Amino acid sequence: MSYTTDLGLYIDGSWRKGEGRDTHSVINPATGETLAELPLAHAADLDEALAATAKGFAYWRAVDVNARATILHKVADNIRERAETIAVLLTTEQGKPLAEARTEVLSCAAQFDYFAEEAKRSYGRVLVRPTGQRALVLKQPVGPVAAFSPWNFPVNLMCKKMAAALAAGCSIIAKPPEETPASTSAIMQCVIDGGVPGNVAQLVYGVPDMVSRHLIASSIIRKVSFTGSVPVGKHLLKLAADGVKRTTMELGGHAPVLIFDDCDLQKAITLSATTKFRNAGQVCISPTRFYVQEGVYDQFVAGFAEHTKKVQVGNGLDAGTVMGPLANGRRPSAIAELVEDATSKGAKLLTGGSRSNEGFFFAPTVLSDVPMSAKVMDDEPFGPVALMRPFKTFDEAIEQANRLPFGLAAYAFTENARQANLVADALDTGMVGLNSFVISMPDAPFGGVKESGFGSEGGPEGLDSYYVTKAVHQY
Repeated sequence: MSYTTDLGLYIDGSWRKGEGRDTHSVINPATGETLAELPLAHAADLDEALAATAKGFAYWRAVDVNARATILHKVADNIRERAETIAVLLTTEQGKPLAEARTEVLSCAAQFDYFAEEAKRSYGRVLVRPTGQRALVLKQPVGPVAAFSPWNFPVNLMCKKMAAALAAGCSIIAKPPEETPASTSAIMQCVIDGGVPGNVAQLVYGVPDMVSRHLIASSIIRKVSFTGSVPVGKHLLKLAADGVKRTTMELGGHAPVLIFDDCDLQKAITLSATTKFRNAGQVCISPTRFYVQEGVYDQFVAGFAEHTKKVQVGNGLDAGTVMGPLANGRRPSAIAELVEDATSKGAKLLTGGSRSNEGFFFAPTVLSDVPMSAKVMDDEPFGPVALMRPFKTFDEAIEQANRLPFGLAAYAFTENARQANLVADALDTGMVGLNSFVISMPDAPFGGVKESGFGSEGGPEGLDSYYVTKAVHQY
């Protein structure tokens, strides 16, 4: 299947193509070739989208929750029927292996199905009052939403926001990444064909700073949802503060993995080395800082490095590819600088450490005995780099895991049930995986603490973020 060149904006029920707009070049990260030119929104487009979303919200909030659910289930069906087509588009413009792209697309369908049903259980409360009196606590949709999502999981993260917002009765303007417009537009077509009105769900692309400032400054927008870096999240929070807008922030992390000497060592090695290089390490919850108890340190590091050497790197569309390229031309240079800094300060390069001359590839990399002075111990690499350090005691491991200002996800491997309970309590993160890296499901909250953000996406907690609470007292 060839990559589509017919890209545009979806505003108030119609696709808007080039029409004299500035454009963004969409690049294939595996080859560096230009795939298409994406038209970008200007201020007039955003004003039109804002006016439409206000009207859409007035209509959509009044639609019966069962009717909304029927539409959202149809969206899910559309996504499943078109999954292969969307996955190929996703791999072509983002780079991840086709198997990973298929999984991501199908996760979008699961989210629409989950929130379609979960919205039916937003009951509110009836308070105890004397006979003849009533006091109700109601959940009502917060209002029009501006949703900003990144390039690492472009369809999944857009759908996390869109499915929950639509299920709650909100209208939404989605601004996904300019790097991956074909796959996100294909998801949007599933939403349209499912029956969501054109002024209820809209899609815009543009210069990120201009689009975010324009949408967030509007009094029409009542909720901002953002997934991305810590610095950008802080910037958007400042913009949202001027309008006292509801926000959900899912920001960066630097996930620690604690490997205790009583773990199932082979399982820990296999799962760790497999998960680390998923999406070339471009995952906000990617396991990165491996703290390994001294008794198994040498075995773990050797096994991890050996597994890493076998990771097949290539075009995500090629059979057998396990890890694709990084998503854009900036990332290989950034990773190389971090690796060079670490090795210059004493870290041992066990495998990888080099970039390709073609495309945006960087070899899966393992660094052992990484000193605390290395920048990569503080700055999330967001790439295919695993960092190894030994520890002696439980308290030392927890101190190291919690020392950064980030707190998105953390993991631990131990066969001691009491130790598992203790480590889960002690880790200062929004999510913990014990003997597993699977922590993102539609029915579970996804979010962090400290500078990794606040609020949740997924689960009833994620749906609640699109409601406001209203107390009604009747005497």
